[in-house]
Amino acid sequence: MIPGLYIHVPFCAHKCHYCDFYSITRQPEERLRRFVDLLLAESDGWAESLRPRTVFFGGGTPTLLPIDEMRRLLVGLRQRIDFSDCDEWTVEANPATANLEYCQVLREHGVTRLSMGAQSFDRAELAILERHHHPDDIAISLAAAREAGFSRLNLDLIYAICGQSVESWMRSLEAAVAFQTEHLSCYGLTYEPNTPLAVRKRMGQVNAVDEEAELEMLHRTRRRLAEAGMAAYEISNYSRPGAQCRHNLLYWTGGDYIGLGPAAASHTGGRRWRNRRHLGQWERAVEFGESAAEEIEDLSPRQRAGELAMLLLRLSGGLRYDEFISRTGMNAQTLFADPIDRFSRLGLLDADDSCVRLSEKGLAVADSIAAEFVAGGEGLRNEG
Repeated sequence: MIPGLYIHVPFCAHKCHYCDFYSITRQPEERLRRFVDLLLAESDGWAESLRPRTVFFGGGTPTLLPIDEMRRLLVGLRQRIDFSDCDEWTVEANPATANLEYCQVLREHGVTRLSMGAQSFDRAELAILERHHHPDDIAISLAAAREAGFSRLNLDLIYAICGQSVESWMRSLEAAVAFQTEHLSCYGLTYEPNTPLAVRKRMGQVNAVDEEAELEMLHRTRRRLAEAGMAAYEISNYSRPGAQCRHNLLYWTGGDYIGLGPAAASHTGGRRWRNRRHLGQWERAVEFGESAAEEIEDLSPRQRAGELAMLLLRLSGGLRYDEFISRTGMNAQTLFADPIDRFSRLGLLDADDSCVRLSEKGLAVADSIAAEFVAGGEGLRNEG
C-alpha cells in the first residue's frame, strides 16, 4: 500500500513574487466547489492502493477553500480512503487565512499539524516578497491553532531576502523562536526563473544578498536553533525531538506517495510523474475519466540509487551504508567512491565506515555535491 498522500490546492489570494509553485488567483466559489468535486473523483482511482501514514495539503493556500468545502473535502477523503494508519496530517496555511472556526474544523476531521507561511517578521521584507499579511497576524493565527487543539505547528521563514542584513534575519528568527513551535523551516531565498522577483533582479531593481552574508545567516541559524533545542535534521528544517515532519521525511528517504490536484507529483515503485500543470487541463482530464498524469518516467535501479543518495545527503544523518544496500542492493561506497573520496578530501563530506554526510562546510555547496551522486548512480546505469 502507498504510504504518502499529497494534495495540491492551487488557489491563492495573491501570487507572491518569489513563488514558483503552481497557483491561480481570483477564482469564483463555484470553481472552488468544482475543484473539491474533482479532487474526490481523482481520489476514487487510488482508494484501493492508498493507506497513507502521512498526508500533506500544500499549495497555493489550502485554507483559502471555503470552510464548508474544506469540511466536504476532508469528509469525502475519509469516506474513500483508509486512514487507519495515518499518524500525521499537515495543512499549509498563510497567517490570517485560518480563524479559530476553520482550525477547529481541520482538527475535528483529523488534521494533526499546521504549517504557517510566516516568512519574515519585518514589514519591509514582507513587502519585498509581496506577502500581504502583517507580522501580528502570525501570533493571532498561532493562538487560534493552539486553541483549536493543535500541538504540532511549523513556521516557514525565508532568509537572504533582498536588502536583508544578518541582524534583521536574526530578529525574525528570534521572534519565531519565542513562539515555541515544535518545528521551523528556514529557506534561503532563491530566484526561480521567470518569477517576478527574478525579473526585478535581472533588471537591477533588487539586489541579492551577498554569498558570505547568506552563509553567515545559515550557520548562525543552525547554532541558535540548536541552542533552543531544535536541531537541524535536514538542510532547511529544524525540530524538537520527535517533531520532524514525517511526510517530508517520506520524500527524503525515497518513499512512495501519490499526488492529487493540478501539478501534483507522484512516485511509486521507481515510476514518477506529475499531474497536468494547468488547472483547466487537470479539470478536463479528471472530469472525462482520463489520466491527469504527464512527464511519466520509469527510473532504472541505478538512477533510483543515485537519487536516493541525493535525498539522503540532505538529512543530518546522511547516507547510512547498511540501510542503502538494504534499499537498493548496491554498495554506496563502491557506487559513489569517487565523489565520497574527492569531497571528503576537500572537507565537504564527513565519511566513516558506516555513513557519509555533509560537513558544515559542505552545506554551502550541498546541491552541487548531491548532483555528483546523482550522476554517479546514473553514470553506471549501463554497466554489466
